Amino acid sequence: MRNLGKATAQMLAEVDILTEEDLRNIGAVEAFARLKFRFGSNVTLVALYALHGALIDRDWRDITPEEKTQLKAAYGTRA
Repeated sequence: MRNLGKATAQMLAEVDILTEEDLRNIGAVEAFARLKFRFGSNVTLVALYALHGALIDRDWRDITPEEKTQLKAAYGTRA
């Protein structure tokens, strides 16, 4: 998937996200939350944008400021 290289794929596998379908079912915010829980400060907001971009087939650098705000809010309000 776009934005997701070998290192990210390995990290996702460590949190039981093994396929594109897994990522689509879980969503970018939950996937990011799992990565943050497992890898801590080694995972930045760029990962959240990259995961979202992968799901919508857009480069993470093209994620709009509004989308970034919504993603951060969704992560912040995650129960």
